[in-house]
Parts: sequence; structure tokens; C-alpha cells
Amino acid sequence: MMQLIPVNDAATAKQFLQVAVILYKKDPNWIRPLDKDIDEVFDSKKNKAFRFGEVERWILKDTDNNLIGRIAAFVNKKYKNKEDDVPVGGIGFFDCINNQEAAGLLLDNAKHWLMQKGMEAMDGPINFGERDRWWGLVTEGFTEPLYCMNYNPAYYQNLFETYGFKPFFHQICFGLHPKAPLTAKMFERHAKYGTDPDFTAAHINKKQLEKFAGDFAVIYNKAWAGHGGLKQMAKEQVILLFNKMKPIMDEHIIWFAYHKKEPIAMFVNLPDLNQWFKYLNGKFGLLQKLKFLLLKQFRPNKKFSGIVFGVIPEWQGKGIDAFIVVESAKLIQTPVVSYTEYEMQWIGDFNPKMINIAESLGETFRSRNLITYRYLFDRTKEFKRHPML
Repeated sequence: MMQLIPVNDAATAKQFLQVAVILYKKDPNWIRPLDKDIDEVFDSKKNKAFRFGEVERWILKDTDNNLIGRIAAFVNKKYKNKEDDVPVGGIGFFDCINNQEAAGLLLDNAKHWLMQKGMEAMDGPINFGERDRWWGLVTEGFTEPLYCMNYNPAYYQNLFETYGFKPFFHQICFGLHPKAPLTAKMFERHAKYGTDPDFTAAHINKKQLEKFAGDFAVIYNKAWAGHGGLKQMAKEQVILLFNKMKPIMDEHIIWFAYHKKEPIAMFVNLPDLNQWFKYLNGKFGLLQKLKFLLLKQFRPNKKFSGIVFGVIPEWQGKGIDAFIVVESAKLIQTPVVSYTEYEMQWIGDFNPKMINIAESLGETFRSRNLITYRYLFDRTKEFKRHPML
């Protein structure tokens, strides 16, 4: 008989991490996340989502006491989509052997816990926290995951859909060959602004982080604040964010565009940390930190990832996306920059404007697809997908 065990001490917390290690040990594409990145999700001192919710975890063992699965369930008062007509909880950090009974036991247990908390639906697999980490189930593109991106075997899709989950929205990632020539169309769209002195572009300078933090805040607040519950970002918040990013920030791949010195667009990218962390086996103690510094120094990172691409509303659809990409390519495509792979973080299929921008950047391709699923506890209730923006 399978045993479902709550995570309530250091030993079970360690086993929670170990489930993934056991299940993925033969998968060459899996990159073990840093243990600390997972642990911090469940640490009330480090995860601000605890101010608005709570979380529970379980591990699953078979009759021989072998670890065969895990799951987390959480409620968060801040997690609400605009059109939701029922309270929705979340499940995440789901891993399981290819066995529907085992998966059902994990999912049933999470569902019952959420029902006790007053929830009437559950989304998953999602994160107890921000959407830029541990969000969605991979259904296409089973390649090495970006840093803090979910990864799973293909059979998970069947486990979820057989249980009764339905796609709430798709999460589309785009890839681009950064050294490939840009299209003629891209240069044509760039030409409109390329010789106009009112339009300029610049990459970030670590010695002027406060200035660029202000530019970031202006663009972010005009382009995103108010959409999907996203709040305004103060310049001071961005300064803290930039200072945190500074040790791994590459000035060559973070760009801003301006009209008469006013910020109108940004193209923010970072080296993919997983290309270094995959050599650390999930640990980040003193020895691993030293190894990371050596890797960073002597093993050039060949992959970078898109974190944010945004154009303020009054300049959307006017070719500013092409302007900033061509200007950045003038440096990124030189030998000074060593990257040969590029992948953007996911864009929801409910956001066609951003998908159009991503598809207009050049010879982009859909690199992977993830799905955020929803399961309504009342099986007679009409299922509705995420509303379009």
C-alpha cells in the first residue's frame, strides 16, 4: 500500500528534494535545481507569499518504502485572475512515477486540503509565489530548462489530463539564433528610426544602475502595471532588483531605447545560470560558490535568456521593437559577445500582442510549450479558459 507522508521536519524536507533526483537520474536534459531555490519557496522568512497564504507538502512512498512522488498545495489571497468566479488554489512541485493511481493519490490529497481551505478549483503546476519561476507543465520542447523553469517527462501531460485537468492557458517560449543574420524586414523597420537623432539605444552600465533602474520603472509601469493584477514598480524596488542581479548581469545584453531621451522600450536579458549550475548538483555551499566563480570565469556561457521585452503603449506597433533589436545586434553579433543560443521566458497565449512582438523579432521559433492547467472541483460547472488581454 502506498504511503502519503506530510513534509513536517528536516528529514521529510530532504526527501521532498530527493524525489526529483531519483525520478530524473537517467534524463540527460534535466538540470537539478539548486536545493536552496526550492527550499526558499517553503520558507516563510524568505517567501513573501506567506503574508497572504499558506502551503503544505507531501511525499509518496511505495510498499517497499521507495520515494515515488511529491506535491505541494497552497492558497494565496493574491492569486486571482480577473475573470475568476470561484476561489482558486494551487498545486506545484509535482513529480510522480508513470502511474495514474499514484498521481491520483497525490492530486486527490492536494484537492481535499484545498477544499478544506475554501477553494473551489486548483491550478497547476504553479508556484507559491511569482510567475517567473516554477510555472507550468512542459508539453513540447523537452530540452534543458532555463534557470528556475519547470521540467518534466512527457507522460505528466497524460497524468494531469486523465485526472481531469484542462488547459487554462498555454505558455509559449521563443528561441532565436543570436548570431544568425537579421531579416531584411527587420532592417527595413529599423531604418525608420536608425538615422533620426531623436531615437537612441544604449546597453546598461553597471556604474549607472540607478539611472537605468529609473528607465526600467518608467517602461514597466506604462507597459504592464494594471494588467493581470501587476502593480506599479517604484524606482527603489528596481534598484534593489538590479543590485541583486549585478553579480551575473552582462551589460552587453540589457538594452533600452529612447525618444528624445525619454525611455520607450527595453530588452532585458541575462546569462542562463543553469548553464553553470548544472555542474553543482543542486548544492550552493562555499565549495560550490567557488566552483561557480571558476566556471563563470573560465567556461563562457553560450546561452542567454530573455527576461523582459517591453514597449510603452504609445510606441507599440510602430517598429520600435525592430529598432532596439537591430541596435542591440550591432554588439551582440560581434565576437565580443560569445552567446550562440537564446530563449525567451514564456508568454501566455492570452497575450497576443506580446506573442506578435516575439514573432516579429526575426527568425524566431517556438522553442517549448508549457501549460497551466485548471481543475474545477464542481465537475458540472462550466470550464472557462484564461481571458484574453
